[in-house]
Amino acid sequence: MVLRILKAVLGVGVTVDTVLSETTISPGGTLHGEVKFTGGEVDQKVEGITLEFTALVENDAKGESHTSTYHFHRAQVSGPFQLAQGSTHSVQFEIPVPWETPVNSLDGRPLPGMTLGVSTELALDKAFDKGDLDPLTVEPLPVQAAALRAMETLGFVFQVADLEAGTIPGSHMPFYQEIEYWPSGDFRDSFQEVEMTFVSGKSTTDIVLQADDRGSLTSPSHDTYQRFTVNNDEPGDLVEQLRGQLQQLASRRTA
Repeated sequence: MVLRILKAVLGVGVTVDTVLSETTISPGGTLHGEVKFTGGEVDQKVEGITLEFTALVENDAKGESHTSTYHFHRAQVSGPFQLAQGSTHSVQFEIPVPWETPVNSLDGRPLPGMTLGVSTELALDKAFDKGDLDPLTVEPLPVQAAALRAMETLGFVFQVADLEAGTIPGSHMPFYQEIEYWPSGDFRDSFQEVEMTFVSGKSTTDIVLQADDRGSLTSPSHDTYQRFTVNNDEPGDLVEQLRGQLQQLASRRTA
């Protein structure tokens, strides 16, 4: 929940309270909530309310790494309305969650390195105010969760997750997520690390694997990159599929 007071043009206070019905969502799902207002000492015209999905993204431009705030999805939840002096007003909303929304939790366990949230933008008398970030927990799609668990079954140990600036083939996002693993078990001598990326849609998900490479997925090397597509509803045995894909990647690196 975000509670803040906006100062209107005449110096009076308008209280805005954004309440999310749930703080845990999944890609392709729906975010429900309500924005509540209490008018100040004079009548005000609210010109619109917009909610934004927000993420912190690593940007390595010009060889220097820094973190930037990306607003990757905007949804208008209200058009203009009058907010009378001292009155209350509320707007309920349902916002579709983009299929490519990155994940930051698995079975209730946070994935360290990820910051995701939603903020409320209010247009009031031709002025704009953007509220604080309301944190969101994004659990993976079943097919994504199965892939993450399959990596653990194959002996890979999760290390960290982050977002990198850039758009990879097939994606509509200005960034991509990297979920980093260290190998053990059968693959301990094949890789130093493996990063997994998802490009998901309504019907299918592409699983992208990148090994031992500090470059960018926007222009990956053939020797460090493997990509395959699975059906969201019937992905099959992802342990064996990932084993085969990783073996192909390892064989190219040693050829």
